[in-house]
Amino acid sequence: MNKKFFIRTYGCQMNVNDSELVSAILADSGFEKVENIEKADIVLFNSCTVRQHAEDRVIGRITQEGGRKDSDNLPVIGLLGCVAQRIGDKLLKNIDALDFAVGTDQYRKLPALIKEVLQKKKRATLVEQDNKEVYGDIKPLRRQGPNAFVTIMRGCNNFCTYCVVPYVRGRERSRELDKILEEIEIAGQNGFKDVTLLGQNVNSYHYKNQKFADLLNKAADIKTIKRLRFVTSHPKDLSCKVIDTMASKKKICKSIHLPLQSGSDKILDKMNRKYDFSHYRKLIRKLRSAMPQIAITTDVMVGFPGETESDFMYTQHALDSIRFDYSFTFKYSPRKGTKAANFKNQVEEDVRLQRLQKLIDLQNSITHEKYKEKIGDVATVYVEQVSKKDENELSGRTEDNKIAVFPGDKELIGSFVNIKITGATGWTLLGKKIA
Repeated sequence: MNKKFFIRTYGCQMNVNDSELVSAILADSGFEKVENIEKADIVLFNSCTVRQHAEDRVIGRITQEGGRKDSDNLPVIGLLGCVAQRIGDKLLKNIDALDFAVGTDQYRKLPALIKEVLQKKKRATLVEQDNKEVYGDIKPLRRQGPNAFVTIMRGCNNFCTYCVVPYVRGRERSRELDKILEEIEIAGQNGFKDVTLLGQNVNSYHYKNQKFADLLNKAADIKTIKRLRFVTSHPKDLSCKVIDTMASKKKICKSIHLPLQSGSDKILDKMNRKYDFSHYRKLIRKLRSAMPQIAITTDVMVGFPGETESDFMYTQHALDSIRFDYSFTFKYSPRKGTKAANFKNQVEEDVRLQRLQKLIDLQNSITHEKYKEKIGDVATVYVEQVSKKDENELSGRTEDNKIAVFPGDKELIGSFVNIKITGATGWTLLGKKIA
């Protein structure tokens, strides 16, 4: 009887795609994927370590799930991803419920490792980094749904002083362009009409003489898909050629996530972001000049070591002047192994929380105003699911990546529907289907 596995994913879209790769690797080796954790012989947690809270969540869940182990020591519990890469050895020693930990570059070895754990009751870690591994030949076992994530590159070379990603995902390496295009085409054939290209810094994509703009240009010509998105862009590498390609290709959604992190040049320098606010502001102007309808979202961090009230006010001014469609705002979280964890002048927790709340309140106000400006417009929505709040309504995304809800039949899921926007609440557009 084939052993059954369940995988729960925490963190970014890259982790979602990694879980799809792991699912494909295990399925090809005879394991059966299940969607109910209680029916699984093997429980896998694909983890995120960007912030301490995310790390604590997965560790707590491992401990909780360990209470289900029976006399046969089932389910076997494994930790994957960034937390495994960072502290897998330590957790294996400290958490009795955990049977193995596998880092981001060792997923191909999972089937053999799991069989060894099952047969010999042997606990193990596989956390060696391989800066050539891109899993380029593996066809992901995608979760059900209308959206597909396609990883175009792995790793990061930027070494922002607050970020642990380069240490757990290794150096940048790009996948073969033709393999990426093939995966996009197949995803479209399988019903995934909205495709997102993934990378820690997609603007750094480089395979032989092909760069990110070249990839975008070719991907946008694939007939099996209807929409193309990408995350994440680093401001230091966003080129005019990428902006021009976005503007000229209809399938490329007119939305971009462009992390700012701080409005203070002093803090940006301490973060090792390699741009100043003036450069960032010029990018915003170029994007809006080329695509007046573009939606721009960002990441902003408060409480970075040495951030003064004046530095924080620069960030407040940046949000107020640029008026992002949405900002993902965070308080600084020290990560062991990063340079910033050892910086002096760490900001007190209560100050970080106060500043965070001020930014949240400011962005909520801006977002609500921008959403209300959409009332009366007609938007094309890619219908993704039945609304979580009302089974008689559907939920989907507009081209500029806003969630829209409208009355409709579930048979419309996976199709494109024109709606007239009639209202806005929170971060959701409300509408009615039109012919």
